[in-house]
Amino acid sequence: MPGIIVTRRDLDFLFHQLCSTTAVLGYLFRVADLPTVALGEEPVRYYELAAADLDAPPGAIDFGIFGPGAQVTSVPQLPQAPAGDDDSQAHHMIRIILEDLANSPLQEPITEADRLTVLHDVDRLPVSTRAEWGHLLLEMLDDVPHVPDGHCKWRFRRHLNDDGMRQLIFGAATRYAPDIQGSFSAYVQLRHHEVTERTGGAEEASTLGVLFTPRHDGYRPWDTTMVRTYGPSQLTDEELQLFDETWNHSGGDLADETSTLPQPRQHGPGIAPDSA
Repeated sequence: MPGIIVTRRDLDFLFHQLCSTTAVLGYLFRVADLPTVALGEEPVRYYELAAADLDAPPGAIDFGIFGPGAQVTSVPQLPQAPAGDDDSQAHHMIRIILEDLANSPLQEPITEADRLTVLHDVDRLPVSTRAEWGHLLLEMLDDVPHVPDGHCKWRFRRHLNDDGMRQLIFGAATRYAPDIQGSFSAYVQLRHHEVTERTGGAEEASTLGVLFTPRHDGYRPWDTTMVRTYGPSQLTDEELQLFDETWNHSGGDLADETSTLPQPRQHGPGIAPDSA
């Protein structure tokens, strides 16, 4: 098995540069197969790989996964500037989400091992896209309360890893209620079914959905609800028809969806808008 030795200073550099445990581990696995460098020289190798990622051509992508109209913006896997350097507040949103999920009470049969899996799924979000995601989430939370009485507005952003096996969905809705939670669960299950039908990799596939609903009591800015499904779709024909009619044809009350497809350049991922 390949191995790598780095100094504490090298690790400090990597965590400062990437601000992500998953990204740091991914980098270490990536360089473990490369020729060794002198201790303390890891930053030099990092910037060499970051420059190579920047020049690498975008990878192939299956636009059909998210339907017509999808667009892809390619970004390098390793950022040359420290993560969040362009907007630390927006980038910090992902950290807040991770802390929300880490501190949320668990309900049976969910275990702490499941929590770690969820945190890993969120932390896989490409480092170079996190500030943009943070901006969008803040805008979504500001937007969804502004609807006529009796309506619920939904906003979504979806991301599919470059292996096509892990899908991440962030959503915002006007309010929290049991029916809102049920509708979001239906949305996550439907999108999981659609992607696995397209990719044919149901056994290894997973979809994590995180829903944010604004609070107005001054206690905290939003509530966080999580839904995760994995493996082959368990939807019946009747459920699939109902969820499809609700989310793909009626628009789920007031709905707007943006999808992201990674276009690796390594090396590295990207962003794709799509309306639903």
